[in-house]
Amino acid sequence: MEIVEIRNVDECKDELSDLLIKVVEEGASIGFLPPLKKQEADDFWKSCVSPDIMFWVAKIDGAIAATIQLHLCKKPNGTHRAEVAKLMTHPAFRQKGIGRKLLLHAEQRAKEIGRSLLVLDTREGDPSNLLYQSFGFQEAGRIPFFAKNEKGGLDTTILYYKTI
Repeated sequence: MEIVEIRNVDECKDELSDLLIKVVEEGASIGFLPPLKKQEADDFWKSCVSPDIMFWVAKIDGAIAATIQLHLCKKPNGTHRAEVAKLMTHPAFRQKGIGRKLLLHAEQRAKEIGRSLLVLDTREGDPSNLLYQSFGFQEAGRIPFFAKNEKGGLDTTILYYKTI
């Protein structure tokens, strides 16, 4: 497995969009609802090229298997923190430790650039909760009715934090 920082999505946008569409179809709660159109996915990835976003992919045999982002807080009172976002693994590559390796990589990079607090949110009941808890993230609270789901209901999100 190789972890690669993405600074330009032009060369891998189609593969990233395919990954995003696939995980949304599989029920991931990452800001989108199925059916996700290719153009919407492409537009999302283009928006991820920003000085405020650090962005990595995990590649296996040259194919993108997973992604993770750090959204850097630029507010003067928040330059010590970053939000972990868009940790997603292609269904064919799940349960192989890839998400854990990406999370570790993002945490190490956050430390290197002087971030001491990581925050994130994830849908209540999703398997990602177990990953984040096993990684030392602490639950800060829950917000009911936070995100729409594919059935039209509203799901609770859990907020987590970790000092590093």
